[in-house]
Amino acid sequence: MALTFPSMAGSDGRTLGDEEVAAAERVIRSGMLSSVWGTEARALEREMAELYGSRHAIACSSGTAALHLAVVAAAPDPGDEIITTPLTDFGTVAPILAQNAVPVFADVDPVTGNLDPGAVEALIGPRTRAIMAVHLFGAPARTAELRALADEHGLTLIEDCAQAWLATSPGGHPVGTVGQVGCFSLQQWKHITCGDGGLVITDDDRLAHTMRLFADKGWDRAVGRHHVSFGLNYRMTELQAAVARAQLVKLPGVVEARRRTAARLLKALDGLDGVRLPDPEGHAWWLFPLVLPGGGAPELAERLAGAGIPARAGYLVEPLNRAPVWDGPVYGTSRFPLDGPPAPCPEAERLVAENLLVIDWNEHYTDEHVDAVAAGFGR
Repeated sequence: MALTFPSMAGSDGRTLGDEEVAAAERVIRSGMLSSVWGTEARALEREMAELYGSRHAIACSSGTAALHLAVVAAAPDPGDEIITTPLTDFGTVAPILAQNAVPVFADVDPVTGNLDPGAVEALIGPRTRAIMAVHLFGAPARTAELRALADEHGLTLIEDCAQAWLATSPGGHPVGTVGQVGCFSLQQWKHITCGDGGLVITDDDRLAHTMRLFADKGWDRAVGRHHVSFGLNYRMTELQAAVARAQLVKLPGVVEARRRTAARLLKALDGLDGVRLPDPEGHAWWLFPLVLPGGGAPELAERLAGAGIPARAGYLVEPLNRAPVWDGPVYGTSRFPLDGPPAPCPEAERLVAENLLVIDWNEHYTDEHVDAVAAGFGR
């Protein structure tokens, strides 16, 4: 019988259990499912802030919403620019456009796929307002260098940590705490989940107040029904928050299990010709990425998938700087705030087309699963 790999699309690949069932039942029986008057979302925020050592955590409806709050905190004027990576989900970029700002794509490190600080620096101009770094696949981006650039130019550094729960930077800082704002996702395919949901952390009181207002229609609940600023309804429900709280308790075990099996595969594949292995330092292993500097990732991924291993090439169909979205209007028939197509990002484009292979990773993998992956490589 063929070995089955646990998947985050099913119960065999999730840590959902009796604790989450009890949490959902607790909320339903209370009769209060709204976080405006409930207690679960506020408790989740306290627990998240404590876990990351942050002054503030703000719960919201999705990881994309969390990133939108961060862009709001950066306060770009219409037409201002935010530099980010083309190797990410569109949820990283959509909030930039939603604030009438322009996403500017910087190229990536050909080994990690994370933002290249040198490429970022070359793109900083008079309209730049923020840098949005993504910790791709759970590998920490070079946030110390990016924060130095941001501070030098008076910019906001936003960290997209959707794939990097409990990852740590080289200095030992949890990712999400080096920039002014860190954003996390609780979507189905992340380390922990409540189906959809997001969290934002910051140490800045002013930014926290701005983001909390925007997530609640600009309604300052402390002073009555006065809508003091523009905002949307990005509130997390009590059901989401209760499930997320139960999941947050399990998070350290999830990451530790992924790190243990990833270390086993790294050891098994050490010295493999034509393959560059990821650096495990601080990695949270959302996926297990491999780079083939000489190309051939699509062919290798096809061979591995044919052997039953959950592998695929490229991660994206195309990097976001080459996505079809840039060919059409943004609002109505207008292309504002865009003034042309994104520039090429050769390293990102090469990774997606030829050099990058990713293997699905999961906290329920056993040594047998890891050994099956290694056997697919002939090890």
